[in-house]
Amino acid sequence: MGLLNGKKGLVLGVANDHSIAWGIAQALHREGADQGFTYVGEALERRVRPLAESLNAKLIEPCDVASDEQIDALMAKARDTYGQLDFLIHAIGFANRDHLNGPYMKVDRAGFQLAMDISVYSLTALVKAADSMLAPGASILTLTYHGSQQVMPNYNVMGVAKAALEASVRYLAADLGPRGIRVNAISAGPIRTLAASGISGFRSMHKQFAEAAPLRRNVTIDDVGNTALWLCSDLSSAVTGELIYVDAGFRNMGMSTGE
Repeated sequence: MGLLNGKKGLVLGVANDHSIAWGIAQALHREGADQGFTYVGEALERRVRPLAESLNAKLIEPCDVASDEQIDALMAKARDTYGQLDFLIHAIGFANRDHLNGPYMKVDRAGFQLAMDISVYSLTALVKAADSMLAPGASILTLTYHGSQQVMPNYNVMGVAKAALEASVRYLAADLGPRGIRVNAISAGPIRTLAASGISGFRSMHKQFAEAAPLRRNVTIDDVGNTALWLCSDLSSAVTGELIYVDAGFRNMGMSTGE
């Protein structure tokens, strides 16, 4: 028996087979989960649909999280397909590339609002839309990064957005906790994803991370997927409102030993 046999849910944020969300989806599938997937635009659909079909997905739908109408349409399809949801994976974030480089304070109002809308509010919007379908004991999971806690080069407005996302996790956990519904975030180390390609100097940071982390290695989408599996299963039934680091211990280091 798989840990998630009979469990049904949605995964938002798969872009290709290097995505953290794809690592999560594979881990959940391995343990018996029935998952639906979303995409934005035809280009992403061409990447996402074959991946979703390889996991026998019953639902593959468009969803631009900046649109309440598309979110509502997605949840209507999910209700028709699954009836209720046992998990919801939010692996979505976006900011204008020119607001990631240089000084943080060059971000303009429109860019700040865009980053907050797509990267932060979308979690709350999805939870609100799914609220009546969330099963007792359901698990909601989002992805963040340590740039929310400490300044990271070329992260800027996304660091601010991730800090707000982590605060949202705590408040949503308090709202939904009385119904036994859990909300958590995974903070992963740097992984070579499509989103990471927009961060200037990422390759150098990726190399330095492995040299400084206690485990002396980089993190993989499978590492994150296995932790997500734990958070979506009953094994983590008393864990909510938490920020779980999957970063080979990097956040604990004040300075590299230089070894």
